[in-house]
Order: sequence, then structure tokens, then C-alpha cells
Amino acid sequence: MYKIIANTIMKTLFAFFLLLVTCNSVMGTIPAIPADVYNHQLYYTAPATIWEETLPLGNGRLGMMPDGGVDREHIVLNEISLWSGMEADYGNPDASRSLPAIQQLLFEGKNKEAQELMYSSFVPKKPESGGTYGNYQMLADLNIDFSFPHRRKTISENDAAPVTDYRRWLDLRDAVAYTSFTKEGIDYQREYFTSRDKDVMIIHLTTSRRRALSFSAQLSRPKQGAVSMLPGIGKEEGTLLLEGTLDSGKPGREGMKYRVAMRLISKGGKQNISAERGITLTQGREAWLVLSATTSYAASGTDFSGNRYKEVCDSLLNAATQHVQIKESHIASHRTFYDRVSLTLPFTEDDVLPTNERITRFTERESPALAALYYNYGRYLFISSTRPGSLPPNLQGLWANGVETPWNGDYHTNINIQMNHWPLEQAGLSELYQPLTALVERLIPSGEETARTFYGTHAQGWVLHMMTNIWNYTAPGEHPSWGATNTGGAWLCAHLWEHYQYTQDIEFLKRIYPVLKGASEFFYSTMVREPKHGWLVTAPTSSPENAFFVGNDPTPVSVCMGPTMDVQLLTELYTNVIEATSILECDADYAAKLREALDKFPPMQISKGGYLQEWLEDYKEQDVHHRHVSHLYGLHPGNLISPDATPELANACRETLNRRGDGGTGWSRAWKVNFWARLGDGDRAWTLFKSLLYPAVDPQTKRHGSGTFPNLFCSHPPFQIDGNYGGTAGVGEMLLQSHEGFIHLLPALPKSWHTGNFHGMKARGGISVDLEWKDGKAVKAILTATIPGIFHVKMPEGVIRAKAIIDGQSNNYTGKTISLSLPEKTTCMLLFE
Repeated sequence: MYKIIANTIMKTLFAFFLLLVTCNSVMGTIPAIPADVYNHQLYYTAPATIWEETLPLGNGRLGMMPDGGVDREHIVLNEISLWSGMEADYGNPDASRSLPAIQQLLFEGKNKEAQELMYSSFVPKKPESGGTYGNYQMLADLNIDFSFPHRRKTISENDAAPVTDYRRWLDLRDAVAYTSFTKEGIDYQREYFTSRDKDVMIIHLTTSRRRALSFSAQLSRPKQGAVSMLPGIGKEEGTLLLEGTLDSGKPGREGMKYRVAMRLISKGGKQNISAERGITLTQGREAWLVLSATTSYAASGTDFSGNRYKEVCDSLLNAATQHVQIKESHIASHRTFYDRVSLTLPFTEDDVLPTNERITRFTERESPALAALYYNYGRYLFISSTRPGSLPPNLQGLWANGVETPWNGDYHTNINIQMNHWPLEQAGLSELYQPLTALVERLIPSGEETARTFYGTHAQGWVLHMMTNIWNYTAPGEHPSWGATNTGGAWLCAHLWEHYQYTQDIEFLKRIYPVLKGASEFFYSTMVREPKHGWLVTAPTSSPENAFFVGNDPTPVSVCMGPTMDVQLLTELYTNVIEATSILECDADYAAKLREALDKFPPMQISKGGYLQEWLEDYKEQDVHHRHVSHLYGLHPGNLISPDATPELANACRETLNRRGDGGTGWSRAWKVNFWARLGDGDRAWTLFKSLLYPAVDPQTKRHGSGTFPNLFCSHPPFQIDGNYGGTAGVGEMLLQSHEGFIHLLPALPKSWHTGNFHGMKARGGISVDLEWKDGKAVKAILTATIPGIFHVKMPEGVIRAKAIIDGQSNNYTGKTISLSLPEKTTCMLLFE
């Protein structure tokens, strides 16, 4: 009952605030209420009509998305390891035999012929059945059908009693979703969460009147699922089960198995359970549906239960049903991550609108705080979609709506899994890097085999091309036009290095050094000298998914040698390995070899048109507005290009971005937000952010385009979560940068973000940053060293003097840089004038 009362109070306060905003807007003032309050929730005034309106919940392994339906609630369930397929051998002995001929064709400028040869020889050799790669799949559908008591005898079963005060919302701070409404004078509320600490899914149902809660709950799956029941013990009614085995892709071999178990706990009413009708409750007052789910997946570096999946599933369910009041401990567990960082941006009256209306209104006028909501939502999604001992978020995060997910719901390694991790460190979620680190380590044996099979016995180290899965796939993609990119592993190594940069954890560096070294060894042993300049280049490869024309030939091709992105990635990889050898005092001879090789790399080249070249030659692109802008990796997320250090290259990047345009897929727009932030142009980054937030559902045709769905999911289309994480990183990049060796406060502040603050953001080197600004200028910063070190802060734009206060002692600075020597856990306050 107390929850119904609390909900009523919430509704009253919300209505009062709407009235307050209306009155103040008429008077031309804004209420003095912190804008941050309204940017930790998504809310709506109607049930979801499409999956992309439902609310994502997750604990890093389990996920669910309720639609808030009144008469029928549809909830899609997920478990992040549920994949079809199996580990398999994709080695093609023809690949290494054809490699010299492919490279010779490239040397002769015959890219089309090289690509054609690759299609016949340099492709993975699939098993006969061809389905072993597999795909990520939804776990189950949970449908809850409700029946409501009728107060008036004139209302028949076929009449629809009116629903009032409908609201559904997602509390980002607590990771709890709600649906509430009134029907026939009775208040109904539903709570949903995936417990982070108890590792189960909970749906809590309450009414304001006795005997008013009646429903049936059924589990199902489009295929490969069978429902059964386990009889209860004593007064317990029993457990509903959904179990199945996915396709391995190999005849005669079973694929991954799974188990979903659901149990009802109720206060009042009559329970019944059967495999045919599911779980029913008649005339109850309060109830909990508790669900546990596991798969038979097991892998090093994870906590998945493997062959013990049934036992673990039932154990988790039994533990949770003994004490169903687990909401508070779940919230506490979630908040240990979520409360680490906060962001406040200028408030407008639009902030109190339903989320779908905020998105629509954003196309018409400024709403800076929507960026704060998006940033908070991105942090929430990451916390919800992975955890130590789990898997990294895939293309879907962990939320899938079917058994055939777009692009297999896998890990694309030519930007997508990397973009997923862009905001992680700055947002203070460092320990959530563990799943990615473990995934990379598991790939190495497969990557070593792929290196020898495809590139010859002289190939050293390990390689990963442009995609992978939970089955350690490292071979090229089946179409060389996009599958020939072989720097996926090098890019992932950049993320491992970044984790070290933020944490300065020497033990972690010792752990990952063999990974980085192995990746560099592959390229050191396989790069070739191109004939025109004698530069060391990768060959064959491609600039991710883009195509060009050679001479007057109208056939677009993608296969090339030494594209700009490869040069940038390998420059960073070699440089990071060299630095690691110095820190760890090892492999000095190998570091010298890498330095010598670096001197033979191609330079980044500026075309006659003033833009940065994507390839060794200034080829004409097939699509000038292509979604990938891979050759700007050195600008972001890399650190080879900046307006201060390399102004000519930075200007070439501006020309490239202007030429590419501000359109593109959802994630492409997110990347461009980060590019413009690195170039110091906050207003252009803000323009791209607005483009990213463009409503993805056409109100007339209902077709999906690029932009943002009503539940703030990013639309490629379809939904891909990388755009959410890329946009989140972009907001952070506008406020704080540290990739150049110093802390840059407000490097790209949009004019409309004139006043605000953030707390808890992290910078490279091991330091936490709080900042307040007013009228577009920094006012106060608080820096807290997590490890001892010397930290350099660039004097913020528009500031002429800074006072640094450490342990009561103050120093004044007027130069371009503020250098601070801080012991561990020491705080420095900077006051700016």
C-alpha cells in the first residue's frame, strides 16, 4: 500500500511542477530547481507500441524490456551469452598461397584484380553446414495478461473501462522501471528490475484494493523452446520452466543450452501453475514474479556456469524467492557505479516533458539538459549491459528483440565494439573494462592460428580482422570488400592501453603487454614495402567498408594497401609497445626494431583538395558522404592529430568532415560529435549531437531512419547501441579532454551550455575532476589524485589567472599551463578569474 501512496505523491508533485513551470514561463523566469533532477529518468504517458519504446533494464548479464501494456504486458527477456553457433576452424590454405600474387597486383595498381583474387582464395573456409558463426539471440518472451474487476454492473467483459493517470518511467539512478495507472478507481503499479546483486529479474505488482490483482504469466520463444513445470514443495505452487537448445551450425552436435525459471510469490489470492496456461493469480493484492535464467556457455575470464547452468539457475531463483524484498540492495549495488559521476546543464521548461516529446521538441529549439539526460542514459546503459565476469556489450548491448539479430548481434571490430567503450573510463567505470580485456585474451590462440593460415608460416603474433563473436572468430570476413580489414586487434589493443593510461596500474600493464606485443609482432612480420616510395604498409587490407575508383574504371573496389587508418593504428600500437618496454624494462632490442620500422611508415597525406587522404593514393571515393570516417582515427579516438600539435592536419580533418557532411547513420553522427569536440568546435559538435537525436520514427509512415528512437536507443537503423555510447563520449569530450598529456577543461563548450557543472569525471594519469562554470568560463575545479603524480592543466579559455589551493597552501598561475604535484588522494582546488 505504501508504494501506491508514494506513487500518488509523485504524480501530485509532478503535476505541481508542471504548473510551476507554466506559471514561471509566463512570467519569463525559470524556477530555481536543479536541472539535474529531471535528467535521471525516461518517462512516457502511454504504453510502448514498438520495441524501441520499451524500457531497457539489465544487470550486466540479464536484461528485460517491459512495454507497460495495460491489459497485456509484453516483456522481452535477454541473457548476454545466449548464442547459436560454436567454435570452428575457418582456415583456408589457399589464402597464404595466394598472398604473394595479391600483393603483386596491388603493387601494380591492379586493385580490382587483387580483390577478385581474394574473393576466390582469401576468404574463410566455412564448415559444410555454414552456420557455426552463430548469432546473439533473445532469451524469451514473457506475456502477462491481466483481468480487472468491474465496479459497475453495466460494464460487460467486452467493454473497456477507461484508464487514467497512466505513466511509465525508468529511474536511471535506481535502475528500476515502473508502470502506474488507475482503472475503475483502483490504482495499479508495476515495478521491474534486474537485480545486480541477486542476479535475477523481478516484476513487482501491486494494487490499492484487496482482491483486485488477477493475471496469467506465460513464457515462450519463437523457436527452440519448450515450456514445462516443476511441482512445488509444501505450500509452494511450483516453478514454470522454459528450456531449449540452440543450433550449433554443425549437424549432430548440440548447441548452447539455456534455462529460464519463473516463480510467483503473492500476498492474497489463489495461485495456479501449468505448462499450458503458465502461472496465474486470481484476486490477489500484491505479487512478485521472480525469474532466473542461465546458459551452458563457459569461457575463461567469465563467471558463466557452463554445464552447471540448471543447478545455478535454480539456486539463484531459490535464494531470491526466500527474500523477495531485494529492491534496496539492488539499488545500492547499481548506485556504486551510477553515482560516481554527475552532470548538470542549463534547464529549460522542456526538461519536464515526456521523453518522446523532449526528443521531438529538440528539433525545434534548444534544450541543453537533454545532453545531460543522454549522458546519464549512456552511463546507465553501459552499467546495465556488462559487468566483471560477463561479456562486453555487443551491437545490441544485451537487448535483442528476436532470434535473428541485425548483423548477428556480434562484435564488429572496425569501430563498433570500440565505440561501445569510449565513455567508460572518463565516466568512472574502469572495472567494467574486464569483460573486454578477457575477450581479447581469449582471441589470441585463434588469432595466432589465423595469422599463420592466412598470412604464411613467417607470420608472428596474432591477428583479428573486422568482426568476432563469443566463439573466438578471428578470420577475415566472407566478403573481402569489407572483410579484409586486419587491424581489429590493433584497435582493441589501443583500448587496453587506454585503460592503463587512466589507471596507471602496472600489474595490468604486465598482464596486457604480451597481448600488445603479439599484435605488433604480426604486423612487424607481415608488412611489405610498397614500390613507389618504399614505405612499409599493410597489404592486403581495406579502409573499413569504404570503396574507391582506380583511374577511369567504373568498378568500385575496397582492397588496398596501407590506408591511413592502418598507418595511424599501427603508429599508436608500436609507440605504445615501445613505451611499455621502457616502463617494464624489457625487450629493448624489440623496441629498437619497432622504432626503425616506424620511420618507414607512410606519412599522413593532405590531398590537393585540402582534406586528409584516406588511402595511399588520392582515389575518388564511391561515396563522399560515407558513414565511416576511418582516416580520422588519429583525431579521435587516437591522439596523433590536434589543433595545437598538428594544425595543418587538424585543418585537413575539418575539410574532410565538411566534405563528408553531418548526416550518416546514428553511430556515424555520434563519431562526428567527438571529431568536432577534438577540433575545439563546441557549436559544431552540438549541431551533430542534435542530428544524432533526430527522431528516428517517421510520424506519418512509421518507418525507421537514422537518429534516436523514443526510448533514446540509437538508430543506425536498426537499433545499434554503439551510437548511444559514442554520443555519451561526445558529451564528455566537449567538457573534458586529457589525451594530449594535459587536462583540458571545457575544450569545446557549446554556447548554449553557458552554465553548469560536472563531478567525478576521470582524466588520464589517474585523477578525478570536478568542474563548475558560468557564462561560458570555468569558475572552480577540484582535482583529486587517485595515484601520486605530476598533473598538467591547460589554462581554460577566457581565464587569465588561477589560484591553486592544496592543503591550505595557495599558489597563483598566469601562464598557459598549471603544473601540480599531487600525492595520492590529495585534492587541489583551482579557482579561476
